[in-house]
Parts: sequence; C-alpha cells; structure tokens
Amino acid sequence: MKCSVIIVAAGSSRRMGFDKLAAIWSDLPVLAHTVSAFMKCDRVSEIILVAPSERMSLLDQVPLTKPLIRVDGGAERYLSVMAGLSVVCEEAHLIAIHDAARPFVSDEDVIRVIQAAEQYGAATLARKVTETVKRADRSDLIDESVEREGLWFIETPQVFRADWIKQAYREVVAHKITVTDETSALQVIHRKTKLIASTSPNPKITTPSDLKR
Repeated sequence: MKCSVIIVAAGSSRRMGFDKLAAIWSDLPVLAHTVSAFMKCDRVSEIILVAPSERMSLLDQVPLTKPLIRVDGGAERYLSVMAGLSVVCEEAHLIAIHDAARPFVSDEDVIRVIQAAEQYGAATLARKVTETVKRADRSDLIDESVEREGLWFIETPQVFRADWIKQAYREVVAHKITVTDETSALQVIHRKTKLIASTSPNPKITTPSDLKR
C-alpha cells in the first residue's frame, strides 16, 4: 500500500522561545532529521510538509529521494493537518501524520506502525505508562491515585486508511470538535486505533531542556 506522510511543522515554538525546528543537533536542524527519517523509509511514497516557506531552507542538506510538497498550515493543529490532507496524492492508501518535533523516530518503528495500519486500518506509536500516576486538586495537592493499567502515552507517526482519516476530519470541521491528535479525530467516527509500542526513544522536543537531553 502507498503511504503518504504529513509532517506537521507549522507551530511557532512559543514554549521554546525560539524556532526549535531550526535548532542544530548533530550538525543538522531538527526539522532536517525528521524529514530525513521518512525520506529513508522504503514504505513512504511522498512527504507533505506543513510549514511556512522559510522553513524549507532548513532542508538544504537533506537528499530529496522522493516527492516533497510544502503547504501552509493553519492557526490550529487540526487546520494544518487538513491542509496536508488536501494535497495528498489520490493513490495513497495510507496516510501518516507525524510531529516535526519528533526527529528521532526509527525506521523500524515507522515500518511497524505502517504494517499495523495495513492490518487494522489505524495504528499509532505509543509507550505504556510505567510511572505512578496521581490526580491533583486545583491546589496541586494529590487527590487520588490513577490506575495505570491500560494507560499509554501517545506518540507519532499515526497511520490511517486514507478514507478513514479524511472522513474523521470532515466530521471534526463540520461539528467544530477540538482534537489534540489524529487518534482523537478517529474516535469521532467510532474507529479504533491499534497501539504499537515504540522500541526506541521518540521524544517530542518542547522545551530547551528537551533539546539538551
């Protein structure tokens, strides 16, 4: 199955204080590492980069071995994803959505989640919650313990049948539903997503300390 990848890179990095996607790590900008990860993956047929035009200069050292299409994003994440969906090639059977600020995703994990989406229709990388979890009151005092069995931290890429994710976002927009990721959008149309445990670190860079680590 052909898989198109939408990389969401339209954010302003407000919490970072500077453009985190332009930050240099191992001689390349963070965004270059992210795009390279999917350029190298044999299961990916095209990449849609949802980003302002000035960020294209961050990819000067990335070999473009497959089609790369840039499109402007929106004020909210869901609008940026919608912009990406609007230019995906019609032949794509699967569509993956990935956070640009997750530059360390491994080729092995990308392939595993694509294979799972082929089988289940929808899949996402994730990791099990292993820490003790508490719910606090408004004063940040512990109120109760939360059972961690069955809890997962959701990562990206998230991969879906093209018709499912397009239908989900049509519903999200039509009913003005707030979603924080694509698995939440899929829940709107009552479709379930298979969780695939990531086998290597896949952190999202959000603060300067994340980049240092």
